[in-house]
Amino acid sequence: MTTSIGAKVAPLADRVVVKPLEESEQMRGGLYIPDTAKEKPQQGEVVAVGPGRTTDQGALVAPTLKAGDKVLYGKYSGTEVTIEGESVLILRESDVLAKLN
Repeated sequence: MTTSIGAKVAPLADRVVVKPLEESEQMRGGLYIPDTAKEKPQQGEVVAVGPGRTTDQGALVAPTLKAGDKVLYGKYSGTEVTIEGESVLILRESDVLAKLN
């Protein structure tokens, strides 16, 4: 039985853990694109969300994202880490550009 990454990671403050969505096609225009030449994915699925950020007055601002949301993020945003063999991205909620419907 496998456990989800979201159950193993608890991000702090306004950080979110995003699992990048892999590009499904290996061929473009009949040419094979090697892994080293592929662009980093810029969309993914949120697997864990922190409790939110704290203002200077001490109030907690709840996050707008939740686990399961599909999001777009900047190309070089966040920190890539490997948890139980899976590559995930930890970034601030403010680094998320958009939520996909």
